[in-house]
Amino acid sequence: QLRLVESGGGLVQPGGSLRLACAAPDATLTNYALGWFRQAPGKEREKVSCIGSRGETTYYSDSVKGRFSISRDDAKSTVYLQMNNLKPEDTADYYCVAGGIWCAEHAFPEDFRGQGTQVTVAT
Repeated sequence: QLRLVESGGGLVQPGGSLRLACAAPDATLTNYALGWFRQAPGKEREKVSCIGSRGETTYYSDSVKGRFSISRDDAKSTVYLQMNNLKPEDTADYYCVAGGIWCAEHAFPEDFRGQGTQVTVAT
């Protein structure tokens, strides 16, 4: 079992930025594709972004493209989600996921999931 721990969520004003981090304290993430999905109350889960195991491919949902950026630091067993120009509709619980080696909308990592971190965008 791969343990994933998210951090970096919080309250931010519209237009602001947050950086989420997801670490694997007990393992290396080198061989996994990594990603983030989010879920807002009453809404379906949304695949936000992912990155391939070698970092060579990335995916972003249309709703975050151009505003969010995913990166990975395998030396620290950590994946990041830089979120800029945040909007109220970005408010959700954000979950880190890991699995497989590929990253694409139709091949989204989902074998392991963290506990989530809450992001609230409001004035």
